[in-house]
Amino acid sequence: MGLIDGYLPPEFELHPRVSKIMDNRRKMAAGATPLDWGFAENMAYATLLMDKKNVRLVGQDVGRGTFFHRHIILHNQINGDSYIPIKHLDIDQGRVQVFDSILSEAGVLGFEYGYSSTVPETLVIWEAQFGDFANGAQVVIDQFISSGESKWGRLSGLVMLLPHGLEGQGPEHSSARLERYLQLSADQNMQVCVPSTPAQIFHLLRRQALRTYRKPLIVMSPKSLLRHKHAVSTLEDLVDGHFKTIISETNVSIIAEKVTRLVLCSGKVYYDLIEAREHNNPNNVAIIRIEQLYPFPTANFQAEFTKYPNLTTLVWCQEEAQNQGAWYQSRHNFTQFKPEHIELTYCGRPASSSPAVGSLAKHLEQQKEVVEKALYGHSA
Repeated sequence: MGLIDGYLPPEFELHPRVSKIMDNRRKMAAGATPLDWGFAENMAYATLLMDKKNVRLVGQDVGRGTFFHRHIILHNQINGDSYIPIKHLDIDQGRVQVFDSILSEAGVLGFEYGYSSTVPETLVIWEAQFGDFANGAQVVIDQFISSGESKWGRLSGLVMLLPHGLEGQGPEHSSARLERYLQLSADQNMQVCVPSTPAQIFHLLRRQALRTYRKPLIVMSPKSLLRHKHAVSTLEDLVDGHFKTIISETNVSIIAEKVTRLVLCSGKVYYDLIEAREHNNPNNVAIIRIEQLYPFPTANFQAEFTKYPNLTTLVWCQEEAQNQGAWYQSRHNFTQFKPEHIELTYCGRPASSSPAVGSLAKHLEQQKEVVEKALYGHSA
């Protein structure tokens, strides 16, 4: 099939909003603008396909992406025909399968688990439209994904993309229940990661497909970060980089010897922290991101910890409630190398039976308090 402008068949008319996204991606590919999440994710699939790896992506609205970021399937506005550009990269490329599934999570996830265990050469991904949609498939996660290898010797490299993060939109769709996956993690049975940049998801997906062993990968995917002005990467980050289990302090003006307070975090809250820190510019606070919560990157964490010889306070900051998120299942990892004189503190919402409050104003008030306590030890 002939292509126009490198990606469309003849007489294929895109929706104006999608056309603008594609125009922006051309600029990203040329290095003219920073790379966003959708570009990096699609590049991960494209490069794997060019390496003759197969890619299978299944879930609710995966063709477009629930948050309008992926657009792996394009639709002709004239006649409704669909087109998948990454199916037409090269005559010898890997196989692409993209299916928008019905809202029967247990059945669909169970099928994809079985598929992944029998077709190891394919990167199999199931995406929940919102992270909490996985609730309906919990039996599959408990009985098969987390324990299938231990119980029956069944290997699976299945990827679960679970949108996660408190956005002030109420309890439902706020949480992918990170704490459940960490509680299920033991004996190197699976991976739990929280990538925070486009380059990180690019390298994480490629790592999963190229590794010589298979373990399920649970990804806490972002929502607002898909188009966040600071959550961007460069072509060099994709070409020369790798997946970082921990991302160091990125502010070059922070002098390690002056740091007395080290804030640890994962995911979207990092961007709230750096934005708040910019206003008061404290030079004694460093922030690092833990991008892989299990298996915990012990050696990398120790290397980060020893960079700051004058620490007095170590902080774990999360936006989830105290009984949720990573705190209870991960805090023992933070104390392995901590001298007794360094205090470990928790900064986050108090324990709650609900994943989030139902009021945007209350959410913003809570988020501000969490961030300020993490940075300064008190509300500003």
